[in-house]
Amino acid sequence: MYLLYSLRLAIQSLWREKWINLLSVLTIAAGLFMITLTFFVVYNIDLATKRLPARFSVMLYLNDGLSEQETESIIAQLKKNNAVEQARYIAKDKALEELKGVLKNADYILEGIDENPLPASIEIKLKKESVNIASVKKVAAEIKKIKGIAEVEYGEQFLNSIHSIKGMAKAGSLSLIIIMSAGVIFVCYSTIKIAFYRRKEEIETFKLLGATRGFIRAPFVIEGSVLGMFGGIASMAAAFVFYYVLFYKVTAAIPILKILVFPIETFPALPVAGLLLGIGGAVIALGRIRFS
Repeated sequence: MYLLYSLRLAIQSLWREKWINLLSVLTIAAGLFMITLTFFVVYNIDLATKRLPARFSVMLYLNDGLSEQETESIIAQLKKNNAVEQARYIAKDKALEELKGVLKNADYILEGIDENPLPASIEIKLKKESVNIASVKKVAAEIKKIKGIAEVEYGEQFLNSIHSIKGMAKAGSLSLIIIMSAGVIFVCYSTIKIAFYRRKEEIETFKLLGATRGFIRAPFVIEGSVLGMFGGIASMAAAFVFYYVLFYKVTAAIPILKILVFPIETFPALPVAGLLLGIGGAVIALGRIRFS
């Protein structure tokens, strides 16, 4: 009975100030949609860096004239390294064949070259946990000491760039999510506080009749939760439109974007996030109001 009465008061108040509340809902929806876009970008950057270990390799170029036994000795030494997952020997002829496969229609570049200019090499794959800047540098330094290896190449600059981008994206997105969440809470806070002062006379009457603080606060908390939840539902609709346009329209024109992934769990999470932020804003607003 108590809750039903509070719910009725909350609905009446929401309807009475419908235009202000609609503006609040749209503002909350915009904030949550920005958080969704930020999460989408960070999610895909994180996914790309997780795929990196499977594609990452270190190339070792061997000195010319190594015997078969010397080559096998180098491979045996590499396999003893705890960071090495597998080592694949690439003979000079095989390297030239692979290069021609890469060049395809541009193989005229190799015209006029009588001798195979490519050295024999070994491609090593590292274990997943070893694909980070510190470990790769350490492994490369250890491998370079092995007799018979002329050069070690692992794309140091590329690896540094990927980890820098990941770090900056996470820090930037975390800051933006905190700011936007604080903005949503502030919208609910302001809306509830305004509603409280507009109904001050009504509240004074309740106090004279002996109403408890819980009874007076309940309709405002319900209002905050309703505003937040509807903001979440509106942002969910916007996120769905974004998902539809990106994956069904844009990818038809730009197929490479099909590698992007949108976490479907985001859709049901948005109304829940809005509800919690709305309750949070209402509780903060009511906590700063004097009832005496």
